Amino acid sequence: MPTPRPLLPVLLAWALALSSPAAAAAADDTGIETARTTRQIAPGVRLESYDRLESDRWLRIDELVVDTAGGTGGTGGVRVEYLGGDGPETVAEAAARHRAGPGRRVIGAVNGDFFDVRGSGAPLGPGLRDGRLLHSPAPGTASAPAVGFGPDGRGRILRLGLAGSVTLPGGRVRPLAGFNAARPPAGGFAAYTADWPGAALPDPGGPAVELRGGRVAAAPVRPPARRARPAPGTTLLIARGAAATAELAALRPGDAVAVAARPVTGAGPVPRAAVGGREALVVAGVPQDHDGEPNNAAAPRTAVGFSRDGQQVRLVAVDGRQRDSGGLTLTGLGRMMRRLGAYEALNLDGGGSTTLLAGAAGATAPALENTPSDGTPRPVPNGLVLTAPAGSGRLAGYRVEPLGGAGPDFGRVLRGLTRTLTATGHDAALGPAPGAPSWSAAGGGSVDPAGVFHALRPGGATAYARRAGVEGALPLDVLGPPARLRPTRDRIGLAERGESAGFGLVGYDAQGAAAAVEPRDVTLRFDRSRWNVTGDGRGGFTVSARTARATGMLHATVNATGATAELALGVGLEALPVAALEDAARWTGPGAAAAEGRSGRGLALSVPAPDPLPGSAASAAPPRPVPLPELARSVSLWVAGDGSGARPDVRLADAGGAALTLRGPAADWTGWRRIALPLPPLPERPLTLTGLSVSGARGRLVLDGVDAETPPTGPAPTYRTRPDPVVAGAAGVRARPWRFAAGPAAVPASARNPDADFVLTGAMERPAFTHRGVRFLPLDSGRATLDGGGLGRMRSLRAALAAAAREPGTGALAVVRQYAPRAVDRKEAALLTRYLGEFRRATGKRAAVITVGAPRFTAGRSEGVLEVSARRGGRTLFGADAFAAGDWLSVRPG
Repeated sequence: MPTPRPLLPVLLAWALALSSPAAAAAADDTGIETARTTRQIAPGVRLESYDRLESDRWLRIDELVVDTAGGTGGTGGVRVEYLGGDGPETVAEAAARHRAGPGRRVIGAVNGDFFDVRGSGAPLGPGLRDGRLLHSPAPGTASAPAVGFGPDGRGRILRLGLAGSVTLPGGRVRPLAGFNAARPPAGGFAAYTADWPGAALPDPGGPAVELRGGRVAAAPVRPPARRARPAPGTTLLIARGAAATAELAALRPGDAVAVAARPVTGAGPVPRAAVGGREALVVAGVPQDHDGEPNNAAAPRTAVGFSRDGQQVRLVAVDGRQRDSGGLTLTGLGRMMRRLGAYEALNLDGGGSTTLLAGAAGATAPALENTPSDGTPRPVPNGLVLTAPAGSGRLAGYRVEPLGGAGPDFGRVLRGLTRTLTATGHDAALGPAPGAPSWSAAGGGSVDPAGVFHALRPGGATAYARRAGVEGALPLDVLGPPARLRPTRDRIGLAERGESAGFGLVGYDAQGAAAAVEPRDVTLRFDRSRWNVTGDGRGGFTVSARTARATGMLHATVNATGATAELALGVGLEALPVAALEDAARWTGPGAAAAEGRSGRGLALSVPAPDPLPGSAASAAPPRPVPLPELARSVSLWVAGDGSGARPDVRLADAGGAALTLRGPAADWTGWRRIALPLPPLPERPLTLTGLSVSGARGRLVLDGVDAETPPTGPAPTYRTRPDPVVAGAAGVRARPWRFAAGPAAVPASARNPDADFVLTGAMERPAFTHRGVRFLPLDSGRATLDGGGLGRMRSLRAALAAAAREPGTGALAVVRQYAPRAVDRKEAALLTRYLGEFRRATGKRAAVITVGAPRFTAGRSEGVLEVSARRGGRTLFGADAFAAGDWLSVRPG
């Protein structure tokens, strides 16, 4: 079970850190860590997962931390080994096939080296397994950077090269220029064996012979450009350049030819396992500056770092190219690795390759922890894998979790509902161990023999899994009964019959605290002739279509309380117009002009002549961004090609403004052709069309009729909520000990509230202050989250929470902000609610968020935190009592 960090000690420590200007300046450089979970996956190995809010992005980071102290890297402990070598495959596929050895198991893995992605698919750097050279670096360097691990498990960064020879008949010895290298050398001999790690052998570019048992098996031939790896026991020897080609051509069947290849290091012993990398991130404790280098853009990253003595190893994955995690530059990655304690660190392949797997107590295989930027894991040629002793297999404990694993409502159950629990047995080494438990519970619920927890009364509870004196426990929080029900998705659109999609149901109690609602606790109504809806076995639901084209609604009702929710369904794609380009004359950009389209007007884009520079393009932006349907699967358009090979691109922005480009095929045709460009799954919807462009070659393309292929679900359901109990009339507000107002700074005298102590205008004209037991924190919402606004706001919030927590005369904290929906992204909004909710639970004090200048008045709760929006142009009056037994605010809308 993940172990979260307690909030209150962190807030207090963080507030103390702000007491010195130097410490505050340091905090400015490092951002804010917003969540962390720790999971022990084997003795000496743990997984650390956390989010960070930086000044210009969110980051999601996963680390496998390996402590090799005490000899855990030897035969009896954790090892870091070479992964893969059988051609590109996902890290999970390679880990499943990895031979850990007798009495050992795989517990984690990351992707490895950069590779020849458009050619052979082989890694560009060196690779060692069990001290044996698998492949040498690609031509161009005598040695290449790599991460290596010795017999004792200690790691280091080193340079690995090839020392090899070819002994020809008559004893002539020639150097070996490449051994299973991704690209053949420009001149000399190279050898390929069954250890070749690529998809197919590269074009040798010259003659080749097959060697078996140290002798030529057949006369030299020029093999086909693409061929499978040599069979075990066979070596393919190739030659390039006049001298080597002549010597190879002179060989005859039966001639004795010996090929030798071994790794060499710049210094120190040859490691037992090694994988190549590229850029040094930390050298002798100093983060490296990569500014100005071509690979220094923000991207997903994989890195390996070592402590000074090499005993602590960190395998790190940073997600990127996503709204929830923007990735890091090489310079930023180096600084982060140094903060994590790395004395030296090396960058491995990133981008869509970044993948990290980690196990859990009792698990039989590691699972994917990060979110690859392609949406699914990418096949890669190699990686690093962690193996550990399998353990005794004797039951020593249980890992108890809710079905579906951790989530935002981990360990919560709404009163009157259920939560399916799982108990995974593990031995003392956290390896799998058999044994079905018996179940029991203490506190606000009971557990039946099948492991289903039944929530009986609000408050704390603990579920126990026991067997023969062995125990596992899971703390649970029983909330109030479900007052509201919402699906995790408003609409589901399927492209065709047989396709499926998942959704969940979330219930909210009267305080706005959320918990998952499982299938057994709801009744579903839908057209069963058109749809199949079943439980997914993880606490959610799966929808599939029984017909090729349909729309409909799914109705869900909580059996215990009658709370309802609806979900719009659709199947079949229809082309919805996005931009007809009849207004092409209003699209502006270099190389853009209106032209005759396929029907009516079109948009011509001409790449500059005579010879376009690399990266040059013609582009055009619409008069205003054009929204795409939220469930769109692809964007299609008509393209009049000229045979030039120029590429049409569609430029988009996600809901947070992040740029996304859909790259079309090279237009090697003439005349009109319709192209469809699939939309990747990860960008935050809705998307907007921000431009069209042409790049890659000199040419002129005409574009017309931009559509979006979209399932026809119809509009999302709307919900009405009851007024919150804090909404009161004038008498209820006056009954409170004191009052304040929210609204515009200047209003007619007849509209003023003479009995209000002060007015909150949202103008942030004063810093945080305390008044009659309430600490008010004005938050400047003028800057966007990813423009430094979120970082500044969260720092102010954390300081105010720490101050309010330690002040005995403060009973409540009120966050005040100006209405600015585009300035605060959803992750910042969720973090604000989480911090206030945890503050409320940890201290027993109250919290509220007051938004000034909203389009309409609203009042509600989330995680027990009051959220009140004061209407623009009106004057909302609040009655307050920070130490009241029940609600501490009464509100009269203005």
